[in-house]
Amino acid sequence: MLAMFSNCLFILKLQVKSKAMLIELISAAVLSSATSVLAEPIPTVRVAVLQFGTVNWEMDVIRRHELDKKYHFSLDVIPVGGKNASAISLQSHAVDIIYSDWVWVNRQRFNNRMFGFSPVSAAAGGLYAQSNSPVVSIRDLDGQRLGIAGGSVDKSWLLLQAYSKQTLDQDLMKSVEPVFAAPPLLNQLMYDDKLPLILNFWHYSARLKAKGFKKIISVQEMMAGLGVNRQVPLVGWVFTEAWRQENNQLLSNFLKASRHAREILLTSDGEWQRIRSLTRAEDDQVFEALKEGYRAGVQRQFGIDELDALEKLYAIMAREGGDKLTGGANTLDRSLFWLPDSEEGVIQIGQGVN
Repeated sequence: MLAMFSNCLFILKLQVKSKAMLIELISAAVLSSATSVLAEPIPTVRVAVLQFGTVNWEMDVIRRHELDKKYHFSLDVIPVGGKNASAISLQSHAVDIIYSDWVWVNRQRFNNRMFGFSPVSAAAGGLYAQSNSPVVSIRDLDGQRLGIAGGSVDKSWLLLQAYSKQTLDQDLMKSVEPVFAAPPLLNQLMYDDKLPLILNFWHYSARLKAKGFKKIISVQEMMAGLGVNRQVPLVGWVFTEAWRQENNQLLSNFLKASRHAREILLTSDGEWQRIRSLTRAEDDQVFEALKEGYRAGVQRQFGIDELDALEKLYAIMAREGGDKLTGGANTLDRSLFWLPDSEEGVIQIGQGVN
């Protein structure tokens, strides 16, 4: 009887020991798996942005809220001196993504340099006059000196010309004296009362508005007058098709982080106070105008209707700007637009489905 009891006790001890060993083995496996996941390198996304461009506000929000970590990548922001430097950095593979316009992408694709575009902003400037100017509408532009940012094929200038022809049957190239200059210089010339009118980018226009200069017409009003009645993007994220194909999910993650940052800026006044120094606003009025202009310009949606409107807009600009603008690409390549998708990385807009 005693021997039987001893045998039972021995078996019980073995079972207890086996369970402990099993638990130990499971714990070790879980720890090893977790360590392996943690050890996985987080991919880096290299983004070129203009050194003082407004997109830096969004980049700062991503870093502040660690949205790159949330969406499983590491953000590397590389400042560049200008639009050309940005394009060169992408073409030379020094960066993965730049902030640019779809017109440039369309021109590149026509020449078999395959890039893609994801919409971000529809923000656009407008035509402003001195506060005491007799100019109250585009009917009064005849004989005026007009400062223009962005050069002779700037989108806003092309749209103003098209709008003038359609509404007044007037060719502004013959009726005004264009003065092409850099955006900050044009604003300074307005402050110094050395130019009567300027057509400038949105954030410079916001400053003019805040300082009491007179708005004659906005670019959005020009587009509406030309029959483009939906919000359409002007700038966004640009990447090579080769990089997209190799990094589909990574691109989607970056675009989601970018969109998340914009949502924060759309809803949080506190976040704007935090980034106020980045806006370089001279006073409260300018700061509020920049915040209002940014929020109004965020592209809220992009589907077939917006793409159709964009195609119409491109046809107008191509007619005005010719090959100097288009590089021979007289129609819009509808396949260049991409959006992040919850399940499929990024999806292409323009093939007949949203």
